[in-house]
Amino acid sequence: MRLADKVAIVTGGGSGIGAGIARRFAQEGARVIVADLKLEAAKSVAAELGGAAVAMQVDVGNAASVATFAAEVARVAGDVDVLVNNAGVGHVPQPLETLGEQEFERVFAVNCRSIYLAAREFVPRMKARRRGVILNVASTAGVSPRPRLTWYNASKGWVITATRSMAVELAPFGVRVNAINPVASETPLLKTFMGEDTPEVRAKFLATIPLGRFATPDDMGHAAVYLCSDESSMVTGVALEVDGGRCI
Repeated sequence: MRLADKVAIVTGGGSGIGAGIARRFAQEGARVIVADLKLEAAKSVAAELGGAAVAMQVDVGNAASVATFAAEVARVAGDVDVLVNNAGVGHVPQPLETLGEQEFERVFAVNCRSIYLAAREFVPRMKARRRGVILNVASTAGVSPRPRLTWYNASKGWVITATRSMAVELAPFGVRVNAINPVASETPLLKTFMGEDTPEVRAKFLATIPLGRFATPDDMGHAAVYLCSDESSMVTGVALEVDGGRCI
């Protein structure tokens, strides 16, 4: 029970990687706040986890929504020990100059601004308590970019840099900050990244992963448990590639 008695937030927890992390956290003893824009999806995951979880709705890219969410978390669960900034969106593969401005803004609001807004709400309490863990979900796209996904790649590169900077700044307060870099995963976002889900396109993606398979939410959950538990108490500022060797 590596997260026993810990209160953990997982944004985007209603599906995919977020749900995988929430499940593993609950198995390790954490009380999990499953946060998602889609409340019914969050409720479904929380119900699966039983008394170890609470579902809440939040639009991670909207300041007012995040502030309301933070107040509700404080009311229901008190102080937060672990914050997982997992919520993310992508865009379909296309030439970099053709992505619409509205979609560009959405990618950066959900993938980047969300981390800033969450930090603004939760970091002060972590600093005051002189403990806490933040885990940002970045991507191999921020390390080894795929063509035609330029603005998604850039947003995840931002996450990696923010993670390292946050780690350095918050270390004196006993707060650790790390990231995980998933490779293409069997989640609802996979089709978006591929453009279309066909055997040919899947084979093309798999050919870039030495271990020969897509990642799973469980893979990310296992890595997240390590980085958010006391087992990694000397680890901060790391962007861990959980990628089957893709970035080698």
